[in-house]
Amino acid sequence: MKLSSSQSLAGILEPVFAIRTEEDLGIGDTEGVRQMIDWCHRHRLSILQTLPINEISDDNSPYNALSSLALEPSTIAISPRHIPDLSPAAFKALARSDLLADLRQGPVNYPGVKALKRKLLEAAFDGFLLRHFKLETERAVQFRSFLTENADWLSDYSLFRVLMEENGNLPTWDRWALEHRTPLVARAWLLSLSEKRREELERKQLFFKYVQWLAFSQWQALKAYGTEQKVYLMGDIPFGVGRYSADVWANRAIFDLDWSGGAPPEKVFKVDPFTEKWGQNWGIPIYRWDVLRRRDFDWWRTRVGNIQKVFHLYRIDHVLGFFRIYSFPWTPDRNAEFLPLTEAQAAVKTGGRLPGFKQFPDDTAEHKAANQAQGEELLRVVLEASGETTVVAEDLGVVPEYVAPTLRKLNTPGFRIPTLFREPDGRYSDPKEYPRLSLVQPATHDHQPLAAAWAECWRNIDAGKDAEINRRELGLMMEFAGLKNGEPSREFTDELHEAMTRVVLQAPSWLAVFQITDVFGMTQRFNTPGSVSLNNWSYRLPYAVDELDEDPVLLAQTEMFSRLAQESGRVA
Repeated sequence: MKLSSSQSLAGILEPVFAIRTEEDLGIGDTEGVRQMIDWCHRHRLSILQTLPINEISDDNSPYNALSSLALEPSTIAISPRHIPDLSPAAFKALARSDLLADLRQGPVNYPGVKALKRKLLEAAFDGFLLRHFKLETERAVQFRSFLTENADWLSDYSLFRVLMEENGNLPTWDRWALEHRTPLVARAWLLSLSEKRREELERKQLFFKYVQWLAFSQWQALKAYGTEQKVYLMGDIPFGVGRYSADVWANRAIFDLDWSGGAPPEKVFKVDPFTEKWGQNWGIPIYRWDVLRRRDFDWWRTRVGNIQKVFHLYRIDHVLGFFRIYSFPWTPDRNAEFLPLTEAQAAVKTGGRLPGFKQFPDDTAEHKAANQAQGEELLRVVLEASGETTVVAEDLGVVPEYVAPTLRKLNTPGFRIPTLFREPDGRYSDPKEYPRLSLVQPATHDHQPLAAAWAECWRNIDAGKDAEINRRELGLMMEFAGLKNGEPSREFTDELHEAMTRVVLQAPSWLAVFQITDVFGMTQRFNTPGSVSLNNWSYRLPYAVDELDEDPVLLAQTEMFSRLAQESGRVA
């Protein structure tokens, strides 16, 4: 089904890992998503947005996946009720109550969660092989159908995962054994093994395919359930893919590994010295669009096809990359080496290459036209591959003037984040002027929740750090919320919370999505950009879904949000 922009909608953003249920295994899963669909339905909210759900790498970031085509195994709900191949006895033996009590405490313990879920999935796989695989049961037929439908990517992915485990469970394929570094030589190596050893590794490949079957089956069932409940699941496709991913290992020809994509230098917000001087170096390889064009963008079509199977709508993270991508001639591990250098000194090290936009900088009318034409072409491919799935473009950052007209031409919503859209004097732009074709959000997962931003201003004031600037920012937030009289309170009050919620929901934007932490007035955040720590991508709500409506404070905040959404006409 295609969502219509004639109906305004409201919803929440909550990463899957942050969802807590009474029976989870230390991380949110599809059962938690199902319960959140019910919660949204109960409160007449129409959108449940998540972060990317592709299989994560060793830094746990949803934006640095091991595969942009495979789904993250930890999102699978694992119990005999959810997976009939898993026996109650095996589940009880592996998921001991003392272990679960430990894993359910605090933030996500990724090593512990992954280890437990791996053992449970292996036990389920053993049961599937025993009772179904070589028989003509319904489950065996469904599994074989999945293998056939996904053959274009599943074989390479499963071989990559096996080889990763053969090489110390590390994804750094360019440091693997020589016979594993490309699909061609890896398959030749596999054929050279003894029959027993080859069968062992082929069984492992089948296991990884089985896990993906479970994941896609559960997520597709969730999409269907969301349709019934009129709660639409919103996913996320990052523009780039991890350098050390199955995608790059298996499709080397479509990636330019000499360049790392990122973002230009940040002169306004002082994030860190490297970003201020050189920009953000994300380490993603840039695309060889000429090669993809000759292949009719087959890999991108497969990628979009996978996400539209499990979501009603999705956002493209950093859609600006389709037009031009800021690129570095070195990988992020060398950033410190280049930090103290001048451009001339850096050019000596790189053979004359310096960071800049590719395909072209926006320095001439011809270059702008070429960048615009490329972005439009690529977006048309994505929209065509998306079918009835709605596409939203995250167009934040240093935005060329040709992006917004292109999105309007293609009937694709962009983003409006109030703190990022300001007048020359620093005041917030009038939200009543936001375009209809947009998604408004007080803060994304990369930003502080509203209550945290308010508290940080006061901390800075108390510390004597840019006190005048921070006092002005508090005043601007109040002005944006329509509270023009009086001094800013030290607390993020219920009055301020409701006023800011109201003004955002009353914007003319088609879609309005709040982080669940902003619905509840919490200060915790899911990610701090540029920070690598155990606190990133691991925060979990302290309440199980079933408890959200039992807590009187949370219920009051939820009902306030729901009421304002209905008053703003955002109820389908």
